[in-house]
Amino acid sequence: SDALGRRVLCGTERATVRYVGGVPPTAGIWLGVEWDDPQRGKHDGTYEGTQYFKCRHPRGGSFIRPNKANFGVDFLTAIKDRYGLNVEQDVQHGTEDTLVFGKKTVEFVGMDSIAEQQRQVQLNQLVDISVRECAVSHAGQKEEISRTCANIRHINLSKNLISSWETVTAIASQVQNLETLNISENKMKFPSTLTSVSSVFSKLRILALNQTEITWTEVLLCAPGWPALEELYLTSNNITVLERPDNVLQTLKLLDLSDNQLLDGNQMHLIAHLPRLEQLILRNTGISSIHFPDAGFGCKTEMFPSLKGLAINDNKISQWSSINELDKLPSLRSLQCHNNPLMDTEKNPETLRQLIIAKIGQLEILNKSEILPAERRGAELDYRKIFGNDWLAAGGNCNPEKNKPSEEFLAAHPRYPSLCLKYGAPEEGELKGRQPLTLKNQLLTLTIKCPERPEQKPVEKKLPESMTIQRVKGLLYRLLKIPGSELKLSYESSKLEGKEVELDNDLKPLQFYSIENGDCVLVRW
Repeated sequence: SDALGRRVLCGTERATVRYVGGVPPTAGIWLGVEWDDPQRGKHDGTYEGTQYFKCRHPRGGSFIRPNKANFGVDFLTAIKDRYGLNVEQDVQHGTEDTLVFGKKTVEFVGMDSIAEQQRQVQLNQLVDISVRECAVSHAGQKEEISRTCANIRHINLSKNLISSWETVTAIASQVQNLETLNISENKMKFPSTLTSVSSVFSKLRILALNQTEITWTEVLLCAPGWPALEELYLTSNNITVLERPDNVLQTLKLLDLSDNQLLDGNQMHLIAHLPRLEQLILRNTGISSIHFPDAGFGCKTEMFPSLKGLAINDNKISQWSSINELDKLPSLRSLQCHNNPLMDTEKNPETLRQLIIAKIGQLEILNKSEILPAERRGAELDYRKIFGNDWLAAGGNCNPEKNKPSEEFLAAHPRYPSLCLKYGAPEEGELKGRQPLTLKNQLLTLTIKCPERPEQKPVEKKLPESMTIQRVKGLLYRLLKIPGSELKLSYESSKLEGKEVELDNDLKPLQFYSIENGDCVLVRW
């Protein structure tokens, strides 16, 4: 039966038809369905010892009568319903062929055909169409869409009852200039062999296939039909393994594989040669490490030649070596990496941010926050100083002829040599004295007071001495919940009672002002 494999709605619940036929000893035809929500089911397709169909979940299936199943509507019906252009609706309202002037009702002859013409005009003007959750299941009569909606460019068909890629093609084949297509949240069948390439999607630039159960193999089988595709969204599809795209997806600029549990970080290598890929989104993909084995310390990789933005938040990255590796990406400018175990290695988020900035030289935006030149300079100078003693202990030397830091040090700090070139190698005298071995030792314990606001109780805060005044102000806005007025900061030394020093240069770090543990920061606004 043609109902097999179809997507249906039963009330608000969605299911796939897995069986059509009798179920003895009962009379009549039944549909065996597998529910999207297995809680809704009763069994696995077996009834009274006979297996009629199979389910992924042991209780994911039920039998329902055909009249309980909504098999959906065609694309054009959904558009007319959504945009209020359906004839039947107008007739019900009685506005079809009568107009009221004062007390007189005037009847117009031929009003039907005028209304119909107006509807045609309105449909023809639609460019951007959303029929999300409109129970669309099929394309409708051939050529009807192209005759009625000639100007569509963007279609949102998410969360409908589309059961196969063929249906998508049947709709798209009637839309000459289709640029954006969202068919997420439709569980459907995709081709399992290479199909003959047609020009149906020749102008398609953006395609969303989130939650469609597509595999990477199926993506590559369909991809020859997407010659101009620039953005591809494939989130939540149980994609675990990638393979190298061969002469396909070469125009792709953005790829989103979030919420797929990839086998390992090396899966990235298989998509690393997409020549135009600028944005790669790998949120919550289970990645625990990143490595570009083709390039040595301080060198650039041949992989991901155009990659400007990378999102790896919500993963399992726990080693700094993965952050070091990202410096090998030749075009990387923006990184999102919060919610990784690595972030727990430093108590202070400012310190963490500084370390990442110092380790990735070309980065301009970190976790959606711009890195200003002054912040980069401060982070790099601190890094050079903090790890200076380790560099000396590992064989580093101000004299270039004697400078032979160990492989081990270079593996942990691949950018250190370039920081020495940029700012000069650290002198031994500069590193003597109160040398923090780790960034944790740099924290100052300060009391924050608002002398003109007695209702604000003093607060004690630990701040890194390398934190700029600008960042201290940002923290205080949040901490004290101050509206957007201009803050004036100064500090009192615990040693010099009553002497206040203004913190007047936003770009300077706290240490520039010789602030020490136990000092008091005064906030006025």
